This record gives sequence, structure tokens and C-alpha cells, in this order.
Amino acid sequence: MSSTTRPYGSPSLGTTQRDRDRSVRRRERAEVALIALCWVSVVVAVMLFLGSGRPAQVTDLASVVTAAGIVTGLIGTDLLLLMLVLAARIPWVDRTFGQDAAMRLHRRLGKPAVYLVLGHGALLTVGYSLRDGLSLWHQTLSLYSGADMLLALLGSCLLVLVVVTSLVVVRRRLAYEAWHAIHLVSYAAVLVAVPHQLSAGQVLSGSTPQSVYWICLYVLAFGSIAWFRFAAPLLATEEHQLRVAAIETLAPDVFSIHLSGRDLPRLGARGGQYAIWRFWSRGTWWHAHPISFSAVPTDTSARLTVRALGRGTERLARLRPGTKVSVAGPYGIFTDAARTAPRLAVVAAGIGVTPARALLEDTGLRPGEATVVLRATDRSQTFLWDETKSLVQDAGGAVIEMIGSRPAEESSWMPLEAIERGATIASVFPELQESDLFVCGPAEWTDLVVRDARAAGVKDRQIHVERFV
Repeated sequence: MSSTTRPYGSPSLGTTQRDRDRSVRRRERAEVALIALCWVSVVVAVMLFLGSGRPAQVTDLASVVTAAGIVTGLIGTDLLLLMLVLAARIPWVDRTFGQDAAMRLHRRLGKPAVYLVLGHGALLTVGYSLRDGLSLWHQTLSLYSGADMLLALLGSCLLVLVVVTSLVVVRRRLAYEAWHAIHLVSYAAVLVAVPHQLSAGQVLSGSTPQSVYWICLYVLAFGSIAWFRFAAPLLATEEHQLRVAAIETLAPDVFSIHLSGRDLPRLGARGGQYAIWRFWSRGTWWHAHPISFSAVPTDTSARLTVRALGRGTERLARLRPGTKVSVAGPYGIFTDAARTAPRLAVVAAGIGVTPARALLEDTGLRPGEATVVLRATDRSQTFLWDETKSLVQDAGGAVIEMIGSRPAEESSWMPLEAIERGATIASVFPELQESDLFVCGPAEWTDLVVRDARAAGVKDRQIHVERFV
């Protein structure tokens, strides 16, 4: 382990810190508002049903069970549409919470939504069975004899497939391409339920407040998907005319993709962000890649740095100059805009150095503001380290290199040599509680850094994470 001489003193808070405090408060209020909107949406869906006159028909056990089935279906569908909004990559949502946070909420809503939709089908079957005096088997055959109900059943099966493939044990066995393709069917799963809502549910029919609400929610969900996931990226791709300029090999499985284009600052990319890239060559056009910028784009150039983790990313190393590139984004709040404290602490491992290097370039470091730990198992993983060290040291900051394997018997993110010297996260970053901690690297390793930071008293709002496979 080696380090530079650590400068003394810290920058004053000044106006910059006051601006950061105001920004933090705005983000916190916005986060509460988004969660509240999700709850309000569910409450509105239920209240509109209660005001539709349908509850007046609840007179016996059969109608009670049927009404319960309708309510569970409405809540489940409402949650599914909210999930689509969260997955639409709406810029306001991304700037406020980050795409990772939005997708965490998206995943949290997934299982309840599917359970409610399945409960909807089961309760309606039981309710109709009680009403008609049929066995559950015969009622099921009768209920799903129509085309709209068969589509609703298909939608439920597709949703179950999405949930099953989201389980960690299953997700790890699937290629990214297969997992992504399966999750695209969630759009189809919601769409195929529309005929059911038109006929059986009567939710979208007429011009009642209930139908207006559901039509608006459907338009918001699918309109957001259509614009932000498809139309906006197409327009950005056409505007910037991105092409592969060159491929630069940095290590046996690591390479940089240099891009050329026009008016690239209009992308609005901040150091630390990533975008979704599609490279239009024969072997790569069908696969979209989330890749971080490893340098802040100039007017006519951008750089991505990639570690080959599978066949999809391996093919990118063989891209030819002139290959057309599509872009969606940028995304993420792993940027200077997310900072809350006067000092900056960065821990980066492996390919995690890419967003860290771009973040440091974009920050405009003040003298002595930053302390950076660069972590690698061996010297072959020190790509982009020279650039990163220059950015920090030119601003009078400290860079600490940690090279070596972690001890097998101990849960630590540091190498054995550092542990034997008594190094801790508090000794590496003596002003850690007055710092924003940016951590980027493998997911399991990152969790260990975050664990130590929290144990040292760092607040969650000061911890910013970018995880890599």
C-alpha cells in the first residue's frame, strides 16, 4: 500500500455547502413525494371504485368475495402501471433519485403487484362459483372460455415469469440478454389485460371519473415508455451522429471505446454517469449495454471503458471504426451534484475506476478536498490509475493504492497487507464523517465498504454507490 502525503486543512463550507444542503433537502422532499404519489395512486383507484356504485351490489358472501377480487385487481394493475413509469427512465426521476433507486422501488412493487393480480383471479373465481352454484373447476372453465379472459390469464402467466426470473438464484444463471428479453414481456403482460378491463371490468368504458383516471394512468405509463425508452434515444442518436473512432486495449480483458460525434455536451452527461449504448455491427446490434463514461465528453468525442464479462462485451473489443452507435441517457446520480459534504472520499475497485475517474474530472476539485483509494487484486487491474492519480494530485489531494488479495478467512474490502498494518476505513479517511463517500466496484466488495462506512458513523445520505457485476 502506498500513498501521497496527505494535505492538512479542509475547504470552508461557504455558499457551495449551503447550496448542497438545499439540494439535499430538495431531493429528500422529492423522494417522499414520489413514494406518497404511489400510495395516493392506489388510494384513488380504490376510492373511485367505491364511488362507482358497484359496492351497493354487495349483499351476500358471493358479492363480498367478488368485490374483494375486483379491488385486488385494481390495486395490482395500478402498481403494475406505476412500475412501468419507474422503468421508463424519466429524466426527472433519474435526476432526483437515480435510476438504481427507481428500479429498486420498481422491484419492491413487483411481487405485491403479481400477488394481487393472482389473488384477483382466484377471488373472482371463488365469488362467481358461490354466485352461480358451480364447482371451482367448472367455474374456472366457464370463466376463462372468452378471448379477453384468456388474454388476462396469459398476462398473469407472463408476470409470474418476470418475477421468477428476478429471483437472485435464477438471475445469476441467465445471460443478461435473456433476462432483459424476458422483462420486456412485462409491457405485453399489462397490455393484454386491457381487453379484460374493457369487457369484464368495465373500468375503461364510458366517461366516468374512474375510466378517466385509468385512461390517464395507462397513457402516462405507456407514453413514458414510448417516449423516454424509444423516441428520445432515437432523436439523440440522430442529433449526435455517434461513431466508433477507435478501440484501445488497456489490459487483457479491458478496453476503451473512443467515440466521435457532434454537439456532445448537449447530451448533458456528468462525470460518473452511464448511458445505454447499442453498437450497430452484425454481432452486437441486438444487445444494449449500460456503460459508464470514463471521461467527460468533449464537443466531438467521448470515451467508454469496458471490461469483457461475457460474449456480448467481448464482441465490443472487435468493433470497427465507423460503426454507428445509438445512445439512451445519460443516467445516474453518481455525480458531484449528489454531494452533501465539504470533502470528497472515493473508493474504486477494478472497472469501478471508470465512473470515479470521470467524477473526479467533472468535480472541479479544490485544494486538498479529495482522498481516493484505488483498489486492485494485482497490477493488471490498474488501468486508468495514472489518469485518476493525476486528477487528484494536481488538486493537492491524496491517492492511496491498495493492491493485493483479500484474506479468505476475513470479511474485508482491504488487502491482507493493509489489514496487518492496522488500516481501517477511518484511518484511510480521517475526515470521513465530513466527506461524501463514493464507492464503485463489484457488488459484494462494495457492500463491505458501505458496511464499514456506516459503522464509522457516515450517514446514508453521504454514501453514493455504483455497483458492477
